Amino acid sequence: MSPFAARGSRPMTFAVLTVAVISFVLLQSLVVPVLAETQREFGTDQATTTWVLTAYLLSASICTPLLGRFGDAVGKRRMLVITLAALAAGSLVAALAPSIEWLIVARVVQGAGGGVLPLAFGIIRDEFRERMTTAISVLSSLTAVGFGAGIVLAGPIVGTLGYDWLYWLPMIATSLAALAALLYVPESPVRTPGRLPVLPAVLLAVWLVALLLGLSEGNTWGWTSARVLGLFVVAVVGATTWVLVERRVPVPMIDMRMMRLRGVWTTNLVALFVGFGTFASFGFLPQFLQTPSAAGYGFDATISESGRLLVPSALASFVVGFSTARLVRSFGARRVILTGAVLTGLAFFSIALWHDATWQLYAATTLQGVGSGLVFSSLAGVVVMSVPPEQTGVASGMNANIRTIGGSLGSAVMAGIVTAQVGPLGIPEESGYTVGFAVLGVAMLLAAAGAAFVPDLRRSGTSGPLEDADNAELGYVPAASTQQT
Repeated sequence: MSPFAARGSRPMTFAVLTVAVISFVLLQSLVVPVLAETQREFGTDQATTTWVLTAYLLSASICTPLLGRFGDAVGKRRMLVITLAALAAGSLVAALAPSIEWLIVARVVQGAGGGVLPLAFGIIRDEFRERMTTAISVLSSLTAVGFGAGIVLAGPIVGTLGYDWLYWLPMIATSLAALAALLYVPESPVRTPGRLPVLPAVLLAVWLVALLLGLSEGNTWGWTSARVLGLFVVAVVGATTWVLVERRVPVPMIDMRMMRLRGVWTTNLVALFVGFGTFASFGFLPQFLQTPSAAGYGFDATISESGRLLVPSALASFVVGFSTARLVRSFGARRVILTGAVLTGLAFFSIALWHDATWQLYAATTLQGVGSGLVFSSLAGVVVMSVPPEQTGVASGMNANIRTIGGSLGSAVMAGIVTAQVGPLGIPEESGYTVGFAVLGVAMLLAAAGAAFVPDLRRSGTSGPLEDADNAELGYVPAASTQQT
């Protein structure tokens, strides 16, 4: 262990984790508003350009739970350094990419950065003890902030520094974060020894690739085409096989008994619908604003102007993250998450009904930022406090992964709705956005319904009495330090 890490302070550790999380999330969203610029930059077609997003999403979906499990087994700091190095290497290749094919490969490498989330949550659980809940809340809120910030910053970066700097800046940040993690972050004392779960990892990769590839290409290939339906069949068969294998292998990657815990399955359900609504809205609001007013709606906005719409949302999410831990202690995690989901749903319904003036959209996105901040900053804490320390990485990684899958599904559904009817100018009809945002609002109400079953952490440090009984029955004994949080 580095002598610096041995005496590393909590502020330094938290600073390193903050940079790591923000860098990963920024790389998710920086490319969203500049896909047209990417297409022009490499002289390719739209279908190929979408793989810049799809490849990153597929890679992150596979690597997030896998690297979380590896961190539990071989050390979270070690895996954090490796993950940040992969982010830096992928960003370097992307910045120097001579062709769209090389850029897609670089995005696959960057996707390994998904492991940052479960590793960061695991390190916080091991190191922050009585401040764990607050630290997790703030770090979780940064996922929403970072995604919105990426869309906001993409225009100014391209306009002032050039397209390549979308990747040079993350490369510099993640390289410095990897060095700082090596020097200042202490190695985790909590390990889960044993063989690495190779077969479960392969099966997880197979069904996730099939599912997300089908969702990503459904609009292009046709939702009833043989290729898309075949991918969905492979996803269902692969997921079933994966669950059966995980229940039987001596060293599972994801303990299926853990997935049945109330604090885990409820937060995963909420994460699915929250990802469905939030990420789809971030992806399509800039497109709505950039629509020429000649279409009968839209604001002729530039990339930078449309990105600024999300500034209030990002700021609201970040500010809310600092108060969520106190709200959970006062009102319970269930009420906080449920309230956040309802507020976000109301924001989407508001966009669907009132979008003729920018102030209406600013008001709605600010409300959405408050709601998503409450949800994002609370979910991870419930997951972490519902499982034993050695399962922290894989449990939080799977929760983040399910949110990513929800985001992919929401984006695919939203794209199908928006592009279903195209006007004379070749631009989607306004009704597509109206129906689409109403659907996102319904998704958030379903998230609120799932939140009604989330354990009320106000009553105990881990969860409600029922959850404690479940833990005992499955042989899970929460750490004493987390019971006092």
